Amino acid sequence: MNSMRLQNKVCIVTGGGGVLGGAIAEAFAKEGASVVLLGRTMSSLVAKKEEIKETSNNEKILTISCDVLSEKELQNAKLQILDAFGTIDVLVNAAGGNRKGATIAPGETFFDLKLEDFKAVNDLNLMGTVLPSYAFGEVMAGKKNGAILNVSSMAADRVITRVIGYSASKAAIDNFTKSLAVEMALKFGEGIRVNAIAPGFFVGEQNRSLLLNEDGSYTDRGKTIISGTPMKRFGNKEEIQAACVFLCSEEASFITGTVLPIDGGFSAFSGV
Repeated sequence: MNSMRLQNKVCIVTGGGGVLGGAIAEAFAKEGASVVLLGRTMSSLVAKKEEIKETSNNEKILTISCDVLSEKELQNAKLQILDAFGTIDVLVNAAGGNRKGATIAPGETFFDLKLEDFKAVNDLNLMGTVLPSYAFGEVMAGKKNGAILNVSSMAADRVITRVIGYSASKAAIDNFTKSLAVEMALKFGEGIRVNAIAPGFFVGEQNRSLLLNEDGSYTDRGKTIISGTPMKRFGNKEEIQAACVFLCSEEASFITGTVLPIDGGFSAFSGV
């Protein structure tokens, strides 16, 4: 791997205090970037900052408490970033999530959904990507250079039972990624690229009990996923990190409008 592929780049990661956002931010810091961790909970951001400083030996890390659904807070964050680093080169929209009321539990049907939760999940995942792209992408448009990376999901392209609200919002992310890529390239030139990653199945703290039993064996849902994954394993965070660094670096200079599966072949496999 080439070292310091993001040297002198200013990279914003929304959801920077979370597992996925934090892992991406860590990879960027190791590549020499100035990293901005954006999120709602300052304590999580500060903890992640200290963790990243230790693993990357990079001190250029800024934490900003900001709600990605607040245009005002995003504009204030933009001013802070420009004041600290002078520009914005990369935006990773890693903020997102799900709600219990937007999922269909075992024994429930579509008609048991809480519609307010369905709307909230769509707002968080879709508008939580659109609004930061609108605020920070303007800086990139001004200098006709930059990279935006969104986070899609296997649930966007394949029906994964129960997570109907999350799936709808991530499908919208795929289309928004392609639309914004075309818009930026046609209006502001080849220097601005917009892509997305679509992670497959990775074991984290949030989903560990869904995928693994206490003894480390697979749950029924875990077995179903593995049976549909040709590589017959879950992914690890380093495999997401490497893809994100590549897509946000100059090595991907002719790649835009792409949704890259990082899934061990899950999206390619028919099951036969």
